Amino acid sequence: MNITMDEFKARRDKVLEKLAPNSIAILPAASIKQRNSDTEYPFRQNSDFYYLTGFNEADAVLVLSKGAQGQAQEYVHGFTLFCLPKDETAELWTGKRAGMDGAKRLYGADAAYPLAEIDRHLPAMLQNKTKLYYHFAEEQEFDKRLNAWLKQAKQKALASGRATGQKSNSFPEAMVDISAIVHELRLYKSALEVETMRRGAKISADAHTKLMRTVKPGLNERQVEAEFIYQIMQQGCKTVAYTTIVGGGANACTLHYTANDAVLQAGDLVLIDAGGEYNNYAADITRTFPINGKFTVAQAAIYNLVLAAQQQGIKAAQPGQRWSAIQEAIVEVIVAGLRELNILQGTQQQLIKKQAYRRFYMHSSGHWLGLDTHDVGKYRLQGDYRVLELGMVLTVEPGLYFAADDATIDAKWRGIGVRIEDDVLITATGNEVLTAAAPKTIAEIEALMIG
Repeated sequence: MNITMDEFKARRDKVLEKLAPNSIAILPAASIKQRNSDTEYPFRQNSDFYYLTGFNEADAVLVLSKGAQGQAQEYVHGFTLFCLPKDETAELWTGKRAGMDGAKRLYGADAAYPLAEIDRHLPAMLQNKTKLYYHFAEEQEFDKRLNAWLKQAKQKALASGRATGQKSNSFPEAMVDISAIVHELRLYKSALEVETMRRGAKISADAHTKLMRTVKPGLNERQVEAEFIYQIMQQGCKTVAYTTIVGGGANACTLHYTANDAVLQAGDLVLIDAGGEYNNYAADITRTFPINGKFTVAQAAIYNLVLAAQQQGIKAAQPGQRWSAIQEAIVEVIVAGLRELNILQGTQQQLIKKQAYRRFYMHSSGHWLGLDTHDVGKYRLQGDYRVLELGMVLTVEPGLYFAADDATIDAKWRGIGVRIEDDVLITATGNEVLTAAAPKTIAEIEALMIG
């Protein structure tokens, strides 16, 4: 289930293939962030750094070097890792480190140096390179250090040029954001990534199923959140992939509701948007169901409309279709349903053109999914929505939200918020719903909750 070191190496090799000759790429790892006083946030590795190394320690730097063909130069290694050295006292407090030997033996680094020596090595590594690939403006303090290294490399190059009487170009004069390369690679999931995400999706779906069995009137939203976290951690997730949303009643109409501090009331729906992070990969599921186990007529009408829209959206998620086809399919169903329920008045075409539905469905069909919940990857290429291809993973998550104080709609709809979300893998023949194990038809939900 774990991504192998061979795969991490293959990813680095793909990046190196795309780098210009005589270039260098630099990516820092994440650092430990202070929460308050002497307490720190749980460490989570930078996703791009993890994607290329599998290295889960803080305060490290990845360097990929690509020399001109046949060029002999110092620091010609393809993969250099700067990291914290072995330290018996420090490891007693914060855990084992790979150290220099582990960086090479366990993670495949061609060369490894202590992080404390980076100021000595990096200016030299920048010598004889004409292009630098980097994530600009992401880490302000690291940006400052990189600028200092570049300045040193330039000064040495100019000094060398004056000594020889020739102009020297042996420092990076061109700088490129490496995101365009790494993020495009991350968009296409390998077989091992799919297996990892499939496992995380199953764990998260099982947790949602458990919540349907345990939710009841009188519970606090926070208790529901705690149960979800307990369930996914019991099955192997280290943490949640994002802040859990548990919105009872009208709280479901706040799209990113995270207070999770209200008491669940009989007769209301509860919307739970929650996913586990398994081996650094995210799952993202939303289910909405009645707190007392039985949908009212009005709730069922809205729920079935959202479900029908989601089913059409999933059907549209096919190889060869454009990303926009999913939202278009959802909107067609949503608008037709709102017209049938007399919530919107007008022709189908006019309402879609005016986006009248956005009062009640104000977000898009979903997002890419992977190492990040809202994962990297462009949605448009050269101005057009991109075509879906084998190995892409995305969410399909339509919703309808009717504010409790909206006097322009019939009272029976007010305070109803419904979203249904699944994780969908694009396959050669269609798609696979990775989160299908979480019940979502009214019959399945009511049977699970009340028998």
